[in-house]
Amino acid sequence: MKKEFVVIGLGRFGGSIVSELVELGSDVMAVDINPTLVDEYADIATQAVALDSTDETALRSLGIHNVEHVIIAIGENIQSSILTTLILKELGVPKLTVKAQNDHHEKVLEKVGADQIVRPERDMGVRVANNIVSNNILDYLDLSDEHSIAELNVNGKIAGDTLIDLDIRANYGINIVAIKRADDIIVSPRAEEKIQNGDVLIVIGSDIDIHHFEKKLFH
Repeated sequence: MKKEFVVIGLGRFGGSIVSELVELGSDVMAVDINPTLVDEYADIATQAVALDSTDETALRSLGIHNVEHVIIAIGENIQSSILTTLILKELGVPKLTVKAQNDHHEKVLEKVGADQIVRPERDMGVRVANNIVSNNILDYLDLSDEHSIAELNVNGKIAGDTLIDLDIRANYGINIVAIKRADDIIVSPRAEEKIQNGDVLIVIGSDIDIHHFEKKLFH
């Protein structure tokens, strides 16, 4: 069965989510208070609807309480974002992913029951900053305030070593969850796996430990 999603808010962030979910084969209802934005996604989304998401009766009429996952990507109107989250939570939507504008907005969303909160501008800023600081960090994804997943580009310094030689978990407190090698991905690599020049290590751990590992072995 196709997964079903509702995306509320069709600005750049919400619109990109709609397009990507459709590309991935999901059924997507696109919702916005602005009919012009709704018209833009009429031929992209499975269904596109213009309504005020703070109107509980209007939301009920969509049968939105039967949808498993709703993404609230409302832009600058923080009040509408919070009210929409509260209404959908009360309607019993199982999972709510909500875009937050700032720390205060994020805290309120947590209190009213958002299941997942995203801060696209901040998260992208973290990724860009880490890529700028180190040429070896190809990508960086926050898991929490202190833990992340990072992609590290292998240079000649550790090429030829095996994972057991480096004993990364014991020495650095992080785990290598996969190795990208050309067009292949080695998931949960064996301790005997020999690292090759050009490999990309996908590691998980605390931010401090990841940066310590990167500086120790890649500089």
